[in-house]
Amino acid sequence: MSDFILNASVRSDLGKGASRRLRRANEQVPAVVYGGEKAPQSIAVEKTAFYKAIEDEAFFSSIIRLNIAGTEEQVVVRDLQRHPFKPLLTHADFMRVDAKQEITINIPLRVVGEEQCVGIKDQDGELHTLAVEVAVYCLPKDLPDYLQIDITNVEVGTTLHLSDIQMPEGVRSVDLAHGEDYNSAILTIAKMKDRGGDDEDGAEEGEGDSAE
Repeated sequence: MSDFILNASVRSDLGKGASRRLRRANEQVPAVVYGGEKAPQSIAVEKTAFYKAIEDEAFFSSIIRLNIAGTEEQVVVRDLQRHPFKPLLTHADFMRVDAKQEITINIPLRVVGEEQCVGIKDQDGELHTLAVEVAVYCLPKDLPDYLQIDITNVEVGTTLHLSDIQMPEGVRSVDLAHGEDYNSAILTIAKMKDRGGDDEDGAEEGEGDSAE
């Protein structure tokens, strides 16, 4: 589990106008932290460290140490709102976590072994990814940065499902907890379509038309 630390201050000046002024100053990002036994709290997160943190995909599946005016909260990011066309964060939602209570969170899925994959390397297949993240339950201490699935020995025509992921100890799939009907496909190795013949036929037809 990665270690992310963000510094924030308490926001007392609230409302859309206050948030706009805060963003205009270009030093902090408006946010709210909620959950647990405490009331929701409006905060402003130091921008530079925040923008750097979101470049790492692990940030979105990690416990974040949020330092609010000297008081540390352990949180996960629940939502980021972005400007419609500028590379700016306009607001963030953080949820407090309890070390003794399971949380539900989406974890990135990494596919490894693609270059050595039998179905791709030897059988003219291609990888079709059907899921990029997986919803899991776990205690904060068991939260992985990502889930991994190895396709080295996967042959063409094969589809892998949620049940094919080797979950780390203490981590369970949310979907599989509802039964086998929710064992969704996550990737498939499909036969690569042969477009060469179509191109040649098209070229020949074009030449014939031109001759006429």
